[in-house]
Amino acid sequence: MFISDAQIAKRYNVTKPTIWRWVRTDPTFPRPMKLSPGCTRWKLAEVEAWEAEKAGKVA
Repeated sequence: MFISDAQIAKRYNVTKPTIWRWVRTDPTFPRPMKLSPGCTRWKLAEVEAWEAEKAGKVA
């Protein structure tokens, strides 16, 4: 399953520019995938694994 920057922003209660800043500045944040022109998404499982790692859990 894939999710958008808007969905990630809503999940963490941040803005879309924050998500893109994380992409640029946090090497542990999942890399987005360009599915087609104008359509960039993240794998939900990778976002959940990143979230678990940040929470101190092993995914």
